[in-house]
This record gives sequence, structure tokens and C-alpha cells, in this order.
Amino acid sequence: MRIIRGLHHLESFQNGCVLTIGNFDGLHLGHRAIIEKLAERGDALGLPVVVMIFEPQPLEYFLKDNTPPRLTRLREKVIQFTQLPVDDLLIVHFNERFANLDAAQFVEGILVKKLNVKHLVVGDDFHFGKARCGNFAMLEDKGLLYGFSVEDTGSYLSQGLRVSSTLIRDVLGEGKLTQAEQLLGRCYSVCGRVAHGEKRGRTIGFPTANIKMFRKISPIHGVFAVTVTGIDDLELAGIANVGTRPTIDGSAEVILETHLFGFDRDIYGRYIEVHFKQKIRDELRFQSLEQLQAQIKIDVAETKKIFAKSMS
Repeated sequence: MRIIRGLHHLESFQNGCVLTIGNFDGLHLGHRAIIEKLAERGDALGLPVVVMIFEPQPLEYFLKDNTPPRLTRLREKVIQFTQLPVDDLLIVHFNERFANLDAAQFVEGILVKKLNVKHLVVGDDFHFGKARCGNFAMLEDKGLLYGFSVEDTGSYLSQGLRVSSTLIRDVLGEGKLTQAEQLLGRCYSVCGRVAHGEKRGRTIGFPTANIKMFRKISPIHGVFAVTVTGIDDLELAGIANVGTRPTIDGSAEVILETHLFGFDRDIYGRYIEVHFKQKIRDELRFQSLEQLQAQIKIDVAETKKIFAKSMS
């Protein structure tokens, strides 16, 4: 998969392309259905499959600190796209200029002149252009004018529910990881590079691999049973806390701290993926490190029981 960062790096697709556009936050089952349908059209037409995403996501640009938490950061999203039938991932910088681009300019200047789109697949709630004035009907009209076809995927349902990033955020916030997995088509996970911390976990007998989540708000908080991949070919069991460490320092930054069972190798700088299996409890503030240590022992015992049960 080729990654194209920005429209200024875009070379015209001489023979055209098939395209879909969106945030694709979480790359859930609904998103994957769109891409699979797009890939079928690309194969039938003999054209490259192109996905256009935005960075930052439009809501992040407009709402700033009030934006809903992301399910996936850009790098995580890129990694997931490499596992799908996508030829080109176009990452568009969403700024003031782009926000003020009206719908007709977007179609004529970008879809037609820059991308030479021949077939467009969009989600059932797709809107675009300044003030979100562009919609599916407008795309159909422009397609007749410029010679491209448009396809609406319709809603993707799972157990009677419309699968969406918003629904998955709500489910994760309630700690319903099994339901989130059903909607995503995979276990919810977070990727990142193991960073040096204050090493206080070692002082109470529970060293942790720390990942900075680079976000002010997270779709999940609390203590979880997890597995970790990215260290050789191992899948390691452990327990993780996602939060601001209120007992330690009450940081404003969300940190993912993972204690791996029976593992003591130096993995600083390694890029790992933490897979969330089951929520144990909410993050709590304790009066002392001794109280925190006692609770962690209880949490670890419960987590080990969870893994033992899943293997039996």
C-alpha cells in the first residue's frame, strides 16, 4: 500500500481510480464492508483502490478539546489499512482552507481533476464540503456530468444495531469489550512505543511497560485484562491501567501502563500492541501506595483467573 501525504504530493491517476472517503476511525466492520465493495469495483474496472482520510479528523478541527475520543490514532489506522485491499491511502491535511472548500469545488477540483475518479463508494451518512452541504444526491448529479458512478453502501448492521464509530465509543466507555469486538471485527487494541516512566511500578513489585497515548481523552479508562503482541512472535498476558494515575501524580496526560506476567525483558523503544480482553474495574484513587499495591495484587489474581478460564 502506498501512502500519499497531502494533495500536493498527488499525481493524477491517468486511467482513473475507485475511491472512498471518510474518517474510518476504528476501521470497524461497516468500514471494512465499504472497502471490500470498493475493491470489488476496482478489480472489475482494473483500477487502483484509493482511500481518502483526514488528519486531523474534521470534528477535531471544529470542536478542538470538545471532540469525541478517537478509537485509533493515525499510525494505528495506517497499520490496519495495510491489512485491507487498498492500493493508495491519501492522507489530507484538514485545515481552514479545506474546511472552507465548497462541495462543488471539492468534486471538480479534487475528485475529478486530481484523482480522476471513476467510481465512488460512500457510507450511508456521507456529507462533504463547507457546512456539509454536499451529499449523495449531489454526487450522483456530478457523476452524470463528469463521468463517474456513485454507490451508497447503506447501513451495516450487527445484531440489529447500526455499526458506527460513535456506537463503539459508547460501548467501550461502558466497558463492554466483547460487544466492541463484535462491532470492530477484532479485539480493541492500542499501539505505541514503550517509553521510560518514573519506574514507580517496580518499587511496589509491578513493573510496567508504559505507552503514551498522545490524547487528552481516551475511549477507555480503568484496569483491564490484556494481551500484548509485537515482542518477537509472542502473545503475552498481562494487566493494564488506562488513565491519569490519580494515586501517583494525577497527570493530565492519559497513559497506558501494562504489567506483563512472568516477563522481565528490557523492551524500551519497542512498538507493541495492547489488546483489551476484559475490564476489571474503574481507575481509583487510593490514599497510599500500600493500598494501591494491595488492590493491584487482587486485580492480578482476578486477571490470571480470567486467562486460566479462557484456556480451559
